[in-house]
Amino acid sequence: MARADADSGIPTLKERLVATRRLTLDLAAPLSDADAAIQPFPDASPAKWHLAHTTWFFETFVLRDHVPGYQPFDERFAYLFNSYYEGEGERHPRARRGMISRPSLDEVRAWRGHVDAALDAAFAGLPAAALELVELGINHEQQHQELFLTDLLATFAENPLEPAYAESSPAACHSAEPLSFLAGRTGVVEVGAAASGFAFDSERPRHSALLHPHAIASRPVTNGEWAEFVADGGYDTPTLWLSEGWDWVQREGITAPLYWRGEDAHFTLAGRRPRDRAAPVAHISFYEADAFARWAGARLPSEFEWEDFASSADPNLGNQLDRAAAVLPAPPGDIFGDVWEWTGSAFLPYPGFAPAAGTVGEYNGKFMAGQMVLKGASCATPRGHSRASYRNFFPPAARWQFTGVRLARDA
Repeated sequence: MARADADSGIPTLKERLVATRRLTLDLAAPLSDADAAIQPFPDASPAKWHLAHTTWFFETFVLRDHVPGYQPFDERFAYLFNSYYEGEGERHPRARRGMISRPSLDEVRAWRGHVDAALDAAFAGLPAAALELVELGINHEQQHQELFLTDLLATFAENPLEPAYAESSPAACHSAEPLSFLAGRTGVVEVGAAASGFAFDSERPRHSALLHPHAIASRPVTNGEWAEFVADGGYDTPTLWLSEGWDWVQREGITAPLYWRGEDAHFTLAGRRPRDRAAPVAHISFYEADAFARWAGARLPSEFEWEDFASSADPNLGNQLDRAAAVLPAPPGDIFGDVWEWTGSAFLPYPGFAPAAGTVGEYNGKFMAGQMVLKGASCATPRGHSRASYRNFFPPAARWQFTGVRLARDA
């Protein structure tokens, strides 16, 4: 793993590790022990669990395996805070993470301090294989920083008092730019991550894809446009919906995006706020995105159409996470930021895909069934984490994340 030149202005791997670990603690700083222990539903995790699991990752895969003589802070924590790595043995059931009242939030912070001190002491002598795991661990923790915020939003949304995680500036008055469609490239293009530089294994190998004539919307769908879909009976029109989506709408009583409150408000990490009609709609499922696209006379882009469309954009721009704050989508937007954008592509392996070696190879490949690809980044994605080749993925009914939609159509 290459280390950046200290004079280049590019943070070194160690500096990025320290900054990432600090941001997680900053995100948790406003929380009480009770706030951090609640699990709102089985697919979401308590805030405390995110702090602990990301620490378990570094302790297990870097310190235990590559630092001779390292002693775990508490050997019992391996059972509590393993997520889904079968190669690491038995673990606490995912749906019961909210029952872990102890260790306390302060004890988890102490564990983090123990692991961070050990990483600092050992860093100069870590072998190349361990440095690659540090890079993976940084990106893994950044994913959990976003999950921390989305899961916390789901937690606070369950409280009738509608508490705020943090203050946020009043929404500015914006009008959405007129929606236009931009012609995409046609023919054979190269997609996927390049061979050098960090990327998750699911982004490789880079390969050729054929794009047919198409066009992609200049911006994501807005709250105002979604309100028109609702008013036009979009949630009551079965012909707009995939069969599984219609069953889901009927079974769950879905009538609007998650966290919408009444006709003009929504619940956010800053509490209840007026909805900005010009902001990108968020917290919608793949089923909803697909139904809206039909209603609008369009479709969802494929992941390769989206990737080629965004290949020249700067993934560091846009409304993304820089610090602990009450993040929420806001206009005007960039290609990256505000909301992850659903595509019409299933999360499947690329030609020649091979998972990473060892237990960390369970990171992505085992989930390549029943998931849909999202592209871009959201307002809760740590800045610098994403890129055009990035493949986020969730099951089609998931909507507690900052998920939105950018339309496409055949040309």
